[in-house]
Amino acid sequence: MKNILAIDTATEACSVALQTDNGVFSRWEECPQQHAQKLLGMIDEVLNEAKLDKSFIEGIAFGQGPGSFTGVRIATAHCQGLALGLDIPVVGISTLATLAQHAVSSADATELPKTIISAIDARMSEVYFAQYHVVDGLAVLHGDESVLTPIDALACLPQDDFVAVGTGWQAYSELGNGVQVTHTLPDARNMLPLANKAFTTGQEQAVEDIAPRYVRDTVTWKKLPGR
Repeated sequence: MKNILAIDTATEACSVALQTDNGVFSRWEECPQQHAQKLLGMIDEVLNEAKLDKSFIEGIAFGQGPGSFTGVRIATAHCQGLALGLDIPVVGISTLATLAQHAVSSADATELPKTIISAIDARMSEVYFAQYHVVDGLAVLHGDESVLTPIDALACLPQDDFVAVGTGWQAYSELGNGVQVTHTLPDARNMLPLANKAFTTGQEQAVEDIAPRYVRDTVTWKKLPGR
């Protein structure tokens, strides 16, 4: 698959990336509570810059969470609308995985991290937490994504060195004390390697089957159709 559009609105950042034969075109902005107003404009901008009509998009990757409940719903809804109109497959990419992939993509090829820990501020004195190992240049989940108190997350940290990403470390001093954080907010560009892997290994979904991933079970979502 050549032309993949990736969108993410799960945190304070809003980002779009478009993969084409001519390279990757992207937009990123930290704009809390403005994602719904910004997202379509960003999509138009990358399509125009790539000189690609949206009818040539072959697949869409969306940030399925965890993160802001409203933000995750915005990306899901926009993905649904675009994919339904274009009749193309989609893949959901974890926000925690996107952050971990950022650490992989920005590392020197000879010094790839072995372990990456993603922690996003989940509010209510909790963090969304996951551990990743690097396999063939991709961040691969080790264990499960979870929502934990900072103290419980601290107890889950590995004894060996790791790379820390996400907003959770700075939000809670008991977790982030002495930890150097490399990246705090996700970027849709880092969804593309994960999306390529998902599409090439048959993990794509029909648009009516997609749903946000909240990790917390206190919010529900009605999928199209019948929404």
